[in-house]
Amino acid sequence: MADITVPTLGESVSEATVAKWFKQVGDAVEQDEPLVELETDKVTLEVNAPASGALESIAANVDDTVEVGALLGKIKEGASGSASKKEAKEEPKDDPKKETTPESSKPAPEKQETATSGKNSGPAVNKMLAENPQVDASKVPASGKDGRHTKGDVQKAVAAGGDGMATVPAQGPREERVKMSKLRQVIAKRLKESQNNAAILTTFNEIDMTNVMALRSEYKDAFEKKHGVRLGFMGFFVKAAVNALKQIPEVNAEIDGTDIVYKNYYDIGVAVGTPQGLVVPVIRDCDTKSLAEIEAEIGDKALKARDGQLSMSEMTGGSFTVSNGGVYGSLMSTPIINPPQSGILGMHKTEQRPIVMPDGSIVARPMMYVALSYDHRIIDGRESVTFLVKVKEAIEDPRRLLLGL
Repeated sequence: MADITVPTLGESVSEATVAKWFKQVGDAVEQDEPLVELETDKVTLEVNAPASGALESIAANVDDTVEVGALLGKIKEGASGSASKKEAKEEPKDDPKKETTPESSKPAPEKQETATSGKNSGPAVNKMLAENPQVDASKVPASGKDGRHTKGDVQKAVAAGGDGMATVPAQGPREERVKMSKLRQVIAKRLKESQNNAAILTTFNEIDMTNVMALRSEYKDAFEKKHGVRLGFMGFFVKAAVNALKQIPEVNAEIDGTDIVYKNYYDIGVAVGTPQGLVVPVIRDCDTKSLAEIEAEIGDKALKARDGQLSMSEMTGGSFTVSNGGVYGSLMSTPIINPPQSGILGMHKTEQRPIVMPDGSIVARPMMYVALSYDHRIIDGRESVTFLVKVKEAIEDPRRLLLGL
């Protein structure tokens, strides 16, 4: 008999919620085949079968909260169960004794009901498609790298009626009650705790994006050709934030009881929106990385976040966070601190606005509002305003980043 147990979930994570069982008692299972899906406060992960055999029992049901090492179920090793997934997919072999029918007289095959994904899609996407046979993958727009589908693509297709395109919903009940996912519950809890435990204030400034946009436009093709990664704006803001953090160390610190812990490293969290909720993967040691390295990591972690493939270690230990609400059209907002951090930089939509220049002329410039939410227990107004001014100066004159000014 082989035990199925809750694996180590990562730093500071001790429990999870059973989200879904892929097998029922009596089903045949193969070693390393996904058996159960768990949700934690940070990620969703699958627990694979430790051995081949038949699922003997289930000890933790859907929605149960389980701790690390807890028993999820048992596998009877070597036992035969109901048809395995592999056997179910095998095509029946031709019977030589069976009368054959000429190809021209065979009836037209019925439409395949179970959709399949593209060849580059991952196992999580294929599993979702198998669970939602009404979804025709060939009609679902793919937003992933190299034209592959993501879990978010399939979820949108399921919500839209099967093909990923907007449809007119059928008349249904006036209300629908859906249980919050473990991730959403913890997001709600942590954000409320942040408001309750920290003295959060927000200060604003605006940035003229003219120079950084011109720099990106001039070098984006050469940058991508040399480094194999697109040149975006987030990398500039991460570098500008690190530059400002070095000059205003209180923003990179945190409160621990009656102590202030100043951090001499710059691990920057980059907020990423996913269908499951907001996650914040961390780019480590940004002060030692080039713009190309930062952009590459941001792209890689954003893709993994959308596919639900981020590990626990990739989302822990950040010292400061940058969030870009502008990708959704936000003009201005007050971001909430990600505890135990003491500050978060909010980027917003860039739009043309009339600006009075030093010579008195009025010109249209691409402007972005930026916001710094900070914990007033450790950061005063002078430090918070100065921090944003340093970010503004670096973005408005990107050469400052190259010179370390």
